[in-house]
Amino acid sequence: MKCFMYSIEWQKRGLPHVHLLLWLMEKLRPNQIDGIISADIPNLETDRKLYDTVTKNMIHGPCGALNPSSPCMKEGKCTKKYPRGLLKDTKTNDKGYPLYTRRAPEDGGHTLAQKTRSGIEKILVDNSWIVPYSSLLSKIFNCHINVEFCNTVKTIKYICKYINKGSDQAILNIRQQGNVNIDPRDEVQTFRAGRYVSSNESAWRILGLPLHERHPTLIHLAVHLPNGERIYFTENNLRERMATPT
Repeated sequence: MKCFMYSIEWQKRGLPHVHLLLWLMEKLRPNQIDGIISADIPNLETDRKLYDTVTKNMIHGPCGALNPSSPCMKEGKCTKKYPRGLLKDTKTNDKGYPLYTRRAPEDGGHTLAQKTRSGIEKILVDNSWIVPYSSLLSKIFNCHINVEFCNTVKTIKYICKYINKGSDQAILNIRQQGNVNIDPRDEVQTFRAGRYVSSNESAWRILGLPLHERHPTLIHLAVHLPNGERIYFTENNLRERMATPT
């Protein structure tokens, strides 16, 4: 690794999570992607630990027709583009993200029956619902870690977005005890918008832990084109600058 850049955020979830961008020392070739990133359900018989982590933390949804009210749904479509297409081999493209290997059941891909959020019915989950992950990181941390191969400068904007979009907000209802004169239906009187800071985020900020970091540190150089340098005007040099503008 030669460079890194990350941002920390909470989104009212209690514990923090990180958006991390890494630059590798050597450029990753298409045939090396499958050795680092996977979008397949692991084999239960050969790697039970990884199977448990992936099936618990790395399955998207269900959404779409199975759950139209899912938070990821907008105008009848999944904003995360699930379910993804099934592929025998990883394919790269010019959009910045490759199409990962997602084997269909007839090609040796694994499936599992998973209960919906209601817990009443079960659905058959195949590799089209798997969020890309790193086998190594999933085994170490046993949690949701989405790993992607990025090949576009848009990812830098994505990381910087989280430190510039402002704080989380919450709608507050402040009422004096025993006050029955306020109409609870009058939202203008009873509700106010305020900044939301969880106890974990408060402790993080009080301890002075970093919210954003990048390496190596970048310094803006005052580079200019010929005859395009900056000119400063003061009371002492105003006449001289006006007489000789170049």
